[in-house]
Parts: sequence; structure tokens; C-alpha cells
Amino acid sequence: MGVPVNPSVAHAELIATFKRAKADAAHKFGLIKVAAQKGPKAIQAATETAAKAAKRRDSYAKKLDALGVNLAIKS
Repeated sequence: MGVPVNPSVAHAELIATFKRAKADAAHKFGLIKVAAQKGPKAIQAATETAAKAAKRRDSYAKKLDALGVNLAIKS
């Protein structure tokens, strides 16, 4: 048997993870502008990385929404 976790602590941890994922996604999208100067392969790699980060962010947002915590996703 696991130790019961206070739901507010679990929510806080998930919210913190979401906020880190949100910041990471914003940073990765910013890297696309830098990659634009380096050519099409760099742009493609940066775009794929940014898409993965956005997917991760959206996944955490969905988990929070299921818990009744609604955070607006703004890039």
C-alpha cells in the first residue's frame, strides 16, 4: 500500500510540472526563429522539438483539466 497523498499536494506538483512544460514549449518555439538563420534542416529539427514540447504541455493541461484544475494554455 502506498502512502496517501494529499490531493492539493498532487495538484500543486502537477501544476508545477505543467508550468515547466509550458515554459519549455515557449522556449522551443523561440528557438525556431534562431534556427531560421541556419537553414531548412535546423528549422525542421527545431519545429519537431517544439511540437513535442507543446504536446507534453497539452498532456499535462489535460491531466489537470481531468482533476478539475483549469489552466489556460497561452504560448
